[in-house]
Amino acid sequence: MARKKDPAAAIDPRPQARRVVRTLKEAYPEALCALVHEGPFQLLVATILSAQCTDARVNLVTPELFRRFPDARALAAADRAAVEDVVRSTGFFRAKAKNLQAMATRLQEDHDGEVPRDLDALTALPGVGRKTANVVLGTAFGLATGVVVDTHVKRLAARLGLTSRRTPEHVEQDLMAIVPKAEWVDLSHRLIQLGRRVCLARKPRCGACPMASFCPRVGVATSA
Repeated sequence: MARKKDPAAAIDPRPQARRVVRTLKEAYPEALCALVHEGPFQLLVATILSAQCTDARVNLVTPELFRRFPDARALAAADRAAVEDVVRSTGFFRAKAKNLQAMATRLQEDHDGEVPRDLDALTALPGVGRKTANVVLGTAFGLATGVVVDTHVKRLAARLGLTSRRTPEHVEQDLMAIVPKAEWVDLSHRLIQLGRRVCLARKPRCGACPMASFCPRVGVATSA
């Protein structure tokens, strides 16, 4: 039996990346962060809460959270049970409440309650990995330290033939290698918008996709 050809095998990822970036800019001129926030601290908290949770759910929870605990000092000093109660619906609420308070405490102790503008300093905070740090640095401070790879970005990068690797770390490395640094932050926001509205996980709406003419549709089942 002949082996099935990989539809991405013949694609040169660099010109493909240029096509993707250009088309996304036209389709989604406003590269918006889906997490509703005011300032770096709120974005950091919201991003920590978004782990294993939808942004829509986080946006329902954070108004009350920020009303009761508006800054690092208030969050660090809060009763743990009160924080758990507010974030309960985001899942893993005990671990998230613990991480949020530990993060806020470290901000108070090491950074005078302010969110640092440094990748290493951010990832040293409890509950903050590279993805979260990239979100905060890119969206709150306009610093392109990497490409945020969530489930949407990971799926679309593969479908579009931009990477054949699987882990978020490797996908980020591949995207950073073929996309200009000035586009890193907005690329993630735009891919996420496309992934939520058009390129759905199970039933992508290829007929409505602005990239249908050059997308290899890697992993997308075709009709017989």
